[in-house]
Amino acid sequence: MEGNSAPTGAPTGADVTAALREGVSFYQQLQQPDGHWPGDYGGPLFLMPGLVITCYVTGCLDEVLSPQHQAEMLRYLRNQQNRDGGYGLHIEGQSTMFGTALSYVTMRILGLPAKDEVCKDAQQWILNHGGATHITSWGKFWLAVLGCYSWDGMNPTPPEIWLLPYASWSGIGLAHPGRFWCHCRMVYLPMSYVYGARGTGKLTPLVQSLRKELFCTSYDAVDWNAARNQCAPSDLYYPHPKIQDVLWWALYKAEGLLLGSGLRKKALAEVMRHVHYEDENTRYVCIGPVNKVINMLCCWLEDPNSEAFKRHIPRLYDFLWVAEDGMKMQGYNGSQLWDTTFAVQAICATGLAAEFPDCLRKAQHYVDVTQVREDCPGPLVAWYRHISKGAWPFSTRDHGWPISDCSSEGLKACLALAEVKDGSMGSSVSDERLQDCVNVILSYQNGDGGWATYENTRSYSALELINPSETFGDIVIDYSYVECTSACMTSLAEFQHKYPDHRAAEIAKSLRRGQAFIEKQQRADGSWYGSWGVCFTYAAWFGCDALACVGKSVANSEAQLRACEFLLSKQCSDGGWGESYLSCQDKVYSQLQPEQSQVVHTAWAILALISARYQTRATKQMTAAVRYLLSRQLPSGDWPQEHITGVFNRNCMITYANYRNIFPIWALGRYRTAVLKL
Repeated sequence: MEGNSAPTGAPTGADVTAALREGVSFYQQLQQPDGHWPGDYGGPLFLMPGLVITCYVTGCLDEVLSPQHQAEMLRYLRNQQNRDGGYGLHIEGQSTMFGTALSYVTMRILGLPAKDEVCKDAQQWILNHGGATHITSWGKFWLAVLGCYSWDGMNPTPPEIWLLPYASWSGIGLAHPGRFWCHCRMVYLPMSYVYGARGTGKLTPLVQSLRKELFCTSYDAVDWNAARNQCAPSDLYYPHPKIQDVLWWALYKAEGLLLGSGLRKKALAEVMRHVHYEDENTRYVCIGPVNKVINMLCCWLEDPNSEAFKRHIPRLYDFLWVAEDGMKMQGYNGSQLWDTTFAVQAICATGLAAEFPDCLRKAQHYVDVTQVREDCPGPLVAWYRHISKGAWPFSTRDHGWPISDCSSEGLKACLALAEVKDGSMGSSVSDERLQDCVNVILSYQNGDGGWATYENTRSYSALELINPSETFGDIVIDYSYVECTSACMTSLAEFQHKYPDHRAAEIAKSLRRGQAFIEKQQRADGSWYGSWGVCFTYAAWFGCDALACVGKSVANSEAQLRACEFLLSKQCSDGGWGESYLSCQDKVYSQLQPEQSQVVHTAWAILALISARYQTRATKQMTAAVRYLLSRQLPSGDWPQEHITGVFNRNCMITYANYRNIFPIWALGRYRTAVLKL
């Protein structure tokens, strides 16, 4: 559906106010009774295969997935097939062996015959690109679990690494997996158990057929040792350094001694201690979809009749989402808290918050009940965990993993709600709980002045030399990011404004260090690289916001001026901005081709320019950008869903369906209050 026709001349206050009322009125209708906004958080195509393979191997496929579930999953896979017959790493990506082979296997498990045209085209793509031996290491793992790939064809993931000393003074402790980025370690933790136990399903007739369908030669003739390091060029984003190949060769040779040994049994027991700890602390949701299904598989391998395995099953549904294109597995159990905090700030920024008390009251309830109220049990260092009391997670209280920017956005949402003038919000989150959040945020700051995601940076970037994934970049440790740093800085600054006497010296010092980090990360052309959204446009908003919170604008900051000039150099002829996901993987700004603007990117650019107070120097450009947003609004008050806007690990895109509503409202709201002064 097309938006409204583009208005001519400068947008009036009446135009903007009407668009905002329509936009918020529409969006509040999507809000759930508990206060959050549900949304599609899909996009990666390697997630659902893990769920389907796990359910198939553990024998609960038909129990978990009804005929309707399975039909919708097949519809999704039909809709996401590329024209060349393959499947990408994500829904907008070029075909890869990882995406194609796992999607093919999934379709076959869900009952699609090999002779179906969709399967035939996918199989042909696989064979044309060398067969399944050329799949990435994570793909090799899932095929081995299913039984249509040999564990001998996979580089080792030995569980014994979890028995290494953790203390940094030991030297080797700096490479302990407990120092890895939590998403990395929580995948390789259960993966090492399955590898160490050789956890493979039954050799069913389907698996026997897949052994014939996936390889260019007969299964028995595959050179599994050579296959360990084979990877299709389409998949190879992070090639193995030579040192890594040497390491895998040594571990490969040692595996014969470790398999079945007393040391292996001890290591497997240690791994399962941590698997169970993760399961219990997240109410069997787990930190993400990959470790969720591998943890479930581990529990089944340990004891098929265990309560742990049974408790995993109902939490699978937390990750499933059905949309216009079919059923998918999301990249988390949703983005509920994240989207809700942004929605609150967007609505409050309009100056019209008092007109939507029911909406904001429900949102306040969700933010309130989702805050983490206590640390994980036991000595945190023994479980490699960070403090979490007072933090906010990305999604739900059950999930519970604390995150720096989610905590910061939660804090800012609480502060924004407290400023709603008519008193309709009722009781707010207590001062003590806000102070708990500040304590967590301050604890996250790294030595470089920046903030990472879930924990502090615990080791050195040299550990990327052992990144075995081939597909993802910068996954081994938790780095400081522009976006996380900005979120933490702005939340501390807003808290300090309202509570000037609470830890004032610490917060002031923290903000100075954060400012130095943000300025250091800025590129010569004025841009910042965005690690969690597409990409330079996204980071510009965060970078400009971070500097603005410490009093920097284009009037007194060269960094702000260069950032705005960079943004304006990318403005499209229609007044908007439209950046391709290729910016993320190539780390160079990439315009969507043919030139087309996007409402989300345009909103980010407007927010950045206003934060830097550049609007008075670029009146025509700002007017054109606002006109573009107004022109794209639909008669319902909605905005169109356009290209994918989220990313993780440099190379994999992910959907944030709610962004199309949140950010146009936020940008128009800031324009209304900061520029039009209404």
